[in-house]
Amino acid sequence: MEGLLHYIWANRIFPATEMHTTDGRLLEVLDVGQHNRDQGSDFFNAKIRLDGTLWVGNVEIHEKSGDWFRHGHDKDSFYDNTVLHVIAVDDAQALTSNGLSPAQYVLTIPDGIRERYDELRRTMDYPRCHRLVRGLEPLKTHAWLDALLVERLMERSEKVLGRVERFRGDWERATFITLARTFGFGLNGDAFERWAEHVPLQAVGKHRDHLEQVAAIFLGMAGLLERCPSNPAASQLTPDVLQREWRFLSAKFQLSETMSPSVWRHMRIRPQNFPEVRILHLARLFHEDRCSLHRFLEVNDVSAFAGTLRPCGITEATCRLLVINTVVPVLYAYGIQHRDEGLRDKAIAFLEALPTEENYIMRQWKACGLSVSSAADSQALIQLKREYCDRRRCLHCRFGHEFLSFKA
Repeated sequence: MEGLLHYIWANRIFPATEMHTTDGRLLEVLDVGQHNRDQGSDFFNAKIRLDGTLWVGNVEIHEKSGDWFRHGHDKDSFYDNTVLHVIAVDDAQALTSNGLSPAQYVLTIPDGIRERYDELRRTMDYPRCHRLVRGLEPLKTHAWLDALLVERLMERSEKVLGRVERFRGDWERATFITLARTFGFGLNGDAFERWAEHVPLQAVGKHRDHLEQVAAIFLGMAGLLERCPSNPAASQLTPDVLQREWRFLSAKFQLSETMSPSVWRHMRIRPQNFPEVRILHLARLFHEDRCSLHRFLEVNDVSAFAGTLRPCGITEATCRLLVINTVVPVLYAYGIQHRDEGLRDKAIAFLEALPTEENYIMRQWKACGLSVSSAADSQALIQLKREYCDRRRCLHCRFGHEFLSFKA
């Protein structure tokens, strides 16, 4: 309920009649203030008039006025500049740590908004606002999807930049880790990331010209040499050859820390997606230098780039995932750090050039009548589901805002 009060205050959904505080003073709201998500009052720098006198300060919102004391605001100087306490139920008079009593106003929630909000909270359907989506104006829909896409790219870029910072500015290692996580396909994503963090790339780089040696180190570090599949198309990658190379290279580079085979998941995974198979694909990509940072920076055509990966045994579907989950986040993050807007634009253009991802999230939104035409749209809708729908943050969603205003 407090969140709904925030929504009503921020959107100025006030009664048409005169507003009065609990002690009878005439209240005029000139500026609701700036929403604050950090410590302190809920809205900063609001402007109100009380019986004609201008007050500038902060606004705190609670369901019940007694929550002021339950939250300890009466002992916290951060709340001393509160000029208005907005509440739904008046059961106490707020008091600041310096002994002052801010004005209090009971904000009434309109019945229609309360009913629609209760519907959003109750329904188990997904999306909860499905009966509204078909009638949304395309301009509003695409504006929200554009904002969601940037939000998702920023989140994914922060993860890439976090890896760059963790490895002291080593962009090649951060790129390799991001690539490896993509090859985990969700179920093995964490295991692939841990594996990639411990692969000695400098040591492997000294043997880059020999695929069997790269594959031996990759599989050996993963603890998966015993599961290595026979590969008739590459005679140098037989289990015997890989075991021999691993014994030599692990001794040469003192590679004693290997992962336990038990960390890798094989259940409910098709054989072509087993981790040992994907690691062999990574070995081939590394051997042929097809997925390093400088290769990503050179990409200008998504289709042409995908064509360079297929000789390594990468399917078209995997190529698309690699662009979406590795190339785009790396380019966007690199553009952020180097203040290169062109790289960020190119990353978005790649998503717009790719077809939409096919999964249950997209099918549900399409069933509602929403137009989904590219990977840019599907990435935005994944962000919408994970960060808003799943977390029931309807009051922070533009579709949710439209739903609460829906008259039908």
